[in-house]
Amino acid sequence: MKQDKPAGLATRSIHGHSYKDAHGSPHMPTYDTTTFTFESTADILDVVEGRKVGSLYTRYGLNPSIFALEETLAGLENAELAWVFCSGMAAVTSLFLTHGFAGIICIGDAYGGTMELLSDQLPKLGIPTHLILGSELDQLDSLLAAGAGMVFLETPTNPTLELFDIAGIARRAHAHGAIVAVDNTFASPVNQQPLALGADVVVHSATKYLGGHSDVTAGVLMGSKELLAPVWSWRKNLGSMPAPATASLLARSLRTLVIRIKQQNASAQSIAEVMARHPGVERVFYPGLPDFPGHALAREQMQGFGGMLSIEVKGGREAATRTANSLRLFALAPSLGGVESLVTQPCTTSHHGLTPEERARRGISDALLRFSVGLEDTDDLIADLEQALP
Repeated sequence: MKQDKPAGLATRSIHGHSYKDAHGSPHMPTYDTTTFTFESTADILDVVEGRKVGSLYTRYGLNPSIFALEETLAGLENAELAWVFCSGMAAVTSLFLTHGFAGIICIGDAYGGTMELLSDQLPKLGIPTHLILGSELDQLDSLLAAGAGMVFLETPTNPTLELFDIAGIARRAHAHGAIVAVDNTFASPVNQQPLALGADVVVHSATKYLGGHSDVTAGVLMGSKELLAPVWSWRKNLGSMPAPATASLLARSLRTLVIRIKQQNASAQSIAEVMARHPGVERVFYPGLPDFPGHALAREQMQGFGGMLSIEVKGGREAATRTANSLRLFALAPSLGGVESLVTQPCTTSHHGLTPEERARRGISDALLRFSVGLEDTDDLIADLEQALP
């Protein structure tokens, strides 16, 4: 018998859950409900003791709106399971508290909140953490041999878009019995599938591309049932569950995920090519440019180059600041991944907490501007940059 062809990503983002509304709604309604009633104590015990999947209590995640969202999210990364959280930081914190006590190795740059968690807060709980740069990957095997149980990385990184070989790092980690968690926020499931490359857990700040409209704050973990099952109690007891209304907004956003990302990819590529020729730009950081150091790897492990790019402005920090302040369409704001284009100067926002020396060590110039390319007309965005640059 002929097997049905697996559904594509755009189809899964729209029809990715099996839950049916009793009244025929094509989308799961918002069950803005804290608790659910039962016919008998035996029925409650079936759910509480795991014999039956059912709605019980929203803080536990046992809510129809959340069930439907999580099934759809798991399908985006071809994961066995997905857990949704009230923020990306809630997701990564629960992951580290579940699987990080043997030690966590963070490769390269990461989101500022993640770096603070790793460098300051987790060590206070007795969790060993090791922060190594991409240029220090020769330390990875010795750290793994010493007992670290998790390797964590972003690829592409924030804000220099540095890329790491997920498959190669996974092989090295697995040889020592460690797991690999990849923050896939910058790439999105449309552009990169870390689990297929050997990663064990995928992290998303769903506030960014998965939400896509700057009106949702949420986070997601995707992976195997074995690895995610013990995360559930941390999420429950830390109170990290999003509200059902948030789950519904995120489910709405997923229906346009693929078409949004493809347009943002195309616009970012065009902008990067123009910026690479602009006399006021010292350097462009974008994986889609042939001379970008990670271009070959991007072509190998990514399906698209993403909607994020950074540039170094000629003239230093003051010139970059003047450029950011002169932009009209690119709004000056943190965050990323929305339909509106944003610009930020990392030395004043995401990486302000690092010393100038540490920023320099990580290749983050004070003249660096990071752009999140939205869905405006590409020509208008290019014109905005050209009028603002020196």
